[in-house]
Amino acid sequence: MRQLLEFVPIALFFIVYQMDGDTVTLGQWSHTIDGIFTATAVLMAATLVQLAINYAMTREIEKRGLWMAMAVIGFGGLTLAFRNELFIQWKPTIFNWVLALVFGASQFIGDRNLMERTLGSQIVLPKAIWTRLNLLWVSNFTIVGALNLVVAYGFSEATWVSYKLYSAIGFTLLLTILTAVIVSPHLTEDGPDQPEPSDS
Repeated sequence: MRQLLEFVPIALFFIVYQMDGDTVTLGQWSHTIDGIFTATAVLMAATLVQLAINYAMTREIEKRGLWMAMAVIGFGGLTLAFRNELFIQWKPTIFNWVLALVFGASQFIGDRNLMERTLGSQIVLPKAIWTRLNLLWVSNFTIVGALNLVVAYGFSEATWVSYKLYSAIGFTLLLTILTAVIVSPHLTEDGPDQPEPSDS
């Protein structure tokens, strides 16, 4: 349920963008859809609503969701203030590259990388597998950020908007599958394997 909620703001962004030029009327209020700018405003509002719903469901604010909301509001606000779509187009790249940096740095800070700190209370895996998972996620964030710029600068705005929706779904599914492939050999009916002893 929470995973599906993550796609709602992006889906609304895509839908509203497709309505460019249409006029929406609610009672005495009316607004003409202004392409990526109206879509960005909807994305910002939907992201805040999503964050509130997640909090209502779990009574906690997920750090990644909070960072995402801050990025959307920050870059979205700049897009609307300066009427320049490049700000919102750069948001996925900067957000993903920051995550890649954080996950990558965690490999060298402390006894556990970020993947193990996040999921270690739910499953037990050998140290080498946690490292492999962490590097997989670093690679994913790096590639997703780079491809976003390729599409933003190499194709039309409309293509980028479509790519934003479909790539979000596609890369999430691919990452989930690859994570399962790496983890599943180390899970048994009785529970996960015991962790390998540390080198310390």
